[in-house]
Amino acid sequence: MTIQSIFRRSFILVSGFILAAGCAKISSPTGGPKDKEPPVIVKSEPLNGSKNFTGKKIVITFDEYITLDNINEKFMVSPPMKNKPVIMVRGKNVVITYDEELRDSTTYTFYFQDAVRDLNEGNPINNYQFVFSTGPIIDSLSVTGNIFKASDLNPPEKTLALLYIEHEDSAFTKSLPSYIAVADKNGYFRIDNVSAREYRLYALKDADNSKNFNLADEEIAFLDSTIRVTPERNWIPVVEDTLKSKLKDPKAADTIVMYGDYRLYLFQHQKKLHYLTSSSRNMAYRLNYTLSLPPDTLGFHFSVPDAGPETWFIERNRTNDSIQVWITDTALYKKQIINTVIQYPFTDSAGITALKEDTVMMRFMTPRATRGKVKPTPYKFTTNVTSGILKPGEKILLTSQTPFRNPDTSRIRLYETDGTNRVKVPFSLNRDSTNSCRMILTGKFAMNKNYIFIADSASFGNIYGEHSDSTGIRFSVKNEEAYGKLVLNITNFEGNRIIQLLSSEGEKVVKEVKMEKDGRVEFPLLEKGAYRVRVIYDLDNNGKWTPGDFSTKRQPEPVSYMPSEVDIKENWVRDYNWDIGEKNVKKLKIKPPAGSRTGR
Repeated sequence: MTIQSIFRRSFILVSGFILAAGCAKISSPTGGPKDKEPPVIVKSEPLNGSKNFTGKKIVITFDEYITLDNINEKFMVSPPMKNKPVIMVRGKNVVITYDEELRDSTTYTFYFQDAVRDLNEGNPINNYQFVFSTGPIIDSLSVTGNIFKASDLNPPEKTLALLYIEHEDSAFTKSLPSYIAVADKNGYFRIDNVSAREYRLYALKDADNSKNFNLADEEIAFLDSTIRVTPERNWIPVVEDTLKSKLKDPKAADTIVMYGDYRLYLFQHQKKLHYLTSSSRNMAYRLNYTLSLPPDTLGFHFSVPDAGPETWFIERNRTNDSIQVWITDTALYKKQIINTVIQYPFTDSAGITALKEDTVMMRFMTPRATRGKVKPTPYKFTTNVTSGILKPGEKILLTSQTPFRNPDTSRIRLYETDGTNRVKVPFSLNRDSTNSCRMILTGKFAMNKNYIFIADSASFGNIYGEHSDSTGIRFSVKNEEAYGKLVLNITNFEGNRIIQLLSSEGEKVVKEVKMEKDGRVEFPLLEKGAYRVRVIYDLDNNGKWTPGDFSTKRQPEPVSYMPSEVDIKENWVRDYNWDIGEKNVKKLKIKPPAGSRTGR
């Protein structure tokens, strides 16, 4: 091969590489692994943990650009300031300024919780605190505890723990606390940088951001006696400067269940003042009024000017604090506005309760008619036979949104069915004496039998002239063996108690039994599934759970839960011995012991 041919081939090869490089796809380099680290503090002015600080400005510098998440809600100062400091982000700096004169020789803690986050990924610094003292000492004691809802022992959300140097009750209602902290999602709280002395300890769900109990409907908790904070019991390490150091794993705290020295049980006071809480007209012919408390002997009185009492009727709920007025006169309920006159108990600012008269304008806007012909919605009612199953001894309930008229029983039939054979079953159909929108059907229903309930068109209707379409409902009555049973042997408490069977999810009351002394209680005919059991220690013997009262220093009535979830199976009896001697106990759900098959 000649030198010229070698040169020619080399030139072609190099040219090909250059051309390929010019046609290559251009793409940006990969960003590498995702940043999961929180910002790191590189300096602060003054230093975290400074003493004899008298300045009005704090600057904290991080190693990257940061943002503040929901800072107005998360930021808190202990002891509280009358005016919250101004907090701004300037690049990699958090700048805190305030004009308020600080207390002498006092340790201040600025709580950020997880508000400080990096700008790009939002990684938070968990539980970040900045501490300084206006005196020569940084207080290094702490108070820890747990806050629970008194009624169900679950941790409440967004609850404050408050320490007061003042021991008078009025301090909790009128003054800012001496120290403050926010309980975590599990109800645990820790108030740091506290000085050694005696305090009052409270918990508060602060509805108006006042940091004290000044609204009657705020939820609170209190201890019966003062607490003494001493170095022997409540010492914590002096806050270390976090310059050039990374915080621990922010998820680490969630893996540990922490229990403090004090337990607080949160409750809302029973209403004591009489007043009208609401009025509404969500149907043309139905007027609703609710009262804060049952009206007792003063009663509730209703009238419409220029309309007689025959043009309406009134129904009340069981507690007598919710009133429904059904307008029966067509000309009256077709009015867009009905001026009603009501008289109800009202408590004035002096605490005197008397009958008050108000004129309440009840407005109802008729929905606009749509274009074209619209088929009217037929009158309907519902039943409690939702799954086609009726429990032994259970009655059939018919429920309507409007009051029933008297049904046409000649158009209604009830049959026992066996294949194609039908045998007529006698029944009775009666209006509920307390609720005109409900009727009760009773009959002799045998277990393991099938039935069909037939109502022809217009057999049911309401007092406003609307009629039902034809309806057929098939159902059967299960045998008792299709259900489970729970038996409890209750011991170790003297006095009245209420035993409640609860759904596992949501803890809704399924059944309850009132007991005056230790003994045996049974919950028969239970659907299979998981349940929980709660006892209410009915100390005032009123048959229900009673919240506390701050003015009389009465704690809420205690409750306790069975230590295990109850698993009910068909044709099984679960039998437990339950010692209820220890109050306010709720453990995690655990697998229940084995039961025994019934002999039925």
